[in-house]
This record gives sequence, structure tokens and C-alpha cells, in this order.
Amino acid sequence: MASLKEVKSRIGSVQGTRKVTSAMKMVSAAKLHKAQNIITSMLPYQQSLDNIVSNFLAGETPFHSPYVLKEGEELAIGGKVAIVVFSSNSSLCGAFNYNIIREFTSLVLALKAEKVEEGAIDVYAIGKKVEEAIIKMGFKPETYQDLAAKPDYKKIFTLAEHILELYASGVYTRVYVIYHHFKSSAVQRVQRQLYLPLKVQEYKKEQKASAEGFLNNYIVEPSVAEVIESLMPQLLKQKLYTCLADSFASEHAARTIAMQVATDNAEDLIQELTVLYNKSRQQAITAELLDIVAGSAQ
Repeated sequence: MASLKEVKSRIGSVQGTRKVTSAMKMVSAAKLHKAQNIITSMLPYQQSLDNIVSNFLAGETPFHSPYVLKEGEELAIGGKVAIVVFSSNSSLCGAFNYNIIREFTSLVLALKAEKVEEGAIDVYAIGKKVEEAIIKMGFKPETYQDLAAKPDYKKIFTLAEHILELYASGVYTRVYVIYHHFKSSAVQRVQRQLYLPLKVQEYKKEQKASAEGFLNNYIVEPSVAEVIESLMPQLLKQKLYTCLADSFASEHAARTIAMQVATDNAEDLIQELTVLYNKSRQQAITAELLDIVAGSAQ
């Protein structure tokens, strides 16, 4: 059995760890609240933009956009592929970063199976942890650690414009995004999506007539086609910002849960060690009393 001094030292050590994990949980909970506010304030704009595009696409108006893959068109195979992957800058958030790295590895293997060479894959790493893992895999990513630390609307739009420009000029044939979707504080799911080209059928929804029988028919100036073409880049930029906001919220939700579990485990361990300390102390007192009684009897 461990000595009283060793047990007391372990109790002190675990108590110190519990203070750290408890503090980190509170910090992550505060940041999670801020991230949820970002998503909440962005959601109405995102939904309105999505509805506008969906309504226009439902009209079957012919239009041209270099970012869109229309129904019946085949996805281009080969050429350069870009991957935008989101992670965190720090650890202690459970399997958050591991899941992202695993999904990135899975995508790379799938691309190699399509005969896409490693040198034809460009990576945009948003987050230190995924950046470190990608470098170990032999890639040379463009890094954006500041975006993982604090979502910035202007910076992510600048990145989106850069990617859209390269895609429109034919440098990239496909662009993927890998991130965590924030479903709730307890559930965050890894998403791997085709960012470019944008598939029309994913945004094309059935438009229902209202109870009075009116349809969503609009008179648009200069034309429906021009409005759609101008909205597509805005929609794609907003989508990348949504991925960033989702990832930021998911990181702090994962860290809050991980630190809560660590704090609970520390409290359980402190209780076990306290019981052990009391038993050891009682045994030491009993042994001393027995020695006193035995000495007086002699």
C-alpha cells in the first residue's frame, strides 16, 4: 500500500488537474456561446440566399456559370484537385482533430484510386493540428491558423475568391471541403462535401403554390440568368464561411465535453484517493495504538 505522503501528493496533483480542466471547460463554454451567436446571426441570411437561388433555379431559366454543374453534365475527372480542410489550433478536444485527419486521409486515398497524383492535390489547411498532420503526409499546404482561432468574414471571403478564381480559370477541376457540422452541443459530425463545381440539383427544390393558388413568379431586371450568375459566387463564398463557423462551434463544443469528462474523472479519482488516504491513516493509528498497548502490557 502506498504511504500517506504519496497518497496525499497524488490527491494534490489530481486536484490541480481538476482546476485546469474545469477552467478550460468554462472558457470553451463561453467561446461556444459566442460561436453559436455567429451561426444564429448568419443563418437567416444563409437561408434567404438559398431560397432565392432555389426559386430562380426552379424556373428552368437557362444560365451560364463556371461554378455550376448542371443536371446531365458529368463531373470532370483528373486535373488538379483542391481540398479545404478545417481543424483546431490546439488539442484537448477529444477526437475532433483525429476525425478530420482520418477523413482527409480517406479522401486522398480515394483521389489516388482515381489516378490523381499527390502533386496534383492542393491543400488549404485551416487549423494548426491538421496542418501538422498534412505536412507529415508529404503535402505543402497553404495555412490559415488565424481563421481557426477566430472566424473572420473578410479573410474567408478572400480565400473563397482565390479558390473560385483558380477554379474558373481551369486550374482546379474539383474542390472539396472537410469540416465538422455543428448539429448540437453534444453532436458534431464530420462532413466531406464537393464544394466546386456546385451541383444544381442540390439547390433545386420543388416550389409549392400558396393556399390562394399564386406561384412564385417574379419580374426580374436585368434578367433571371444574370441574377443567378451574380448570386452563385456569393452563395459559394457564404458556404465556405458557414463551414468555418460550423468548425469553430464544433471545436469548442467538443472541448467543453472533453473537459467536463476529464473534470468528472478527476473528481471520482479524488474520492477514491481520499478513501485510500483515510484507510491508510486509520491503519497507521491502529498500529501505533497496538504498539502502545503491547508495550504497556510488558
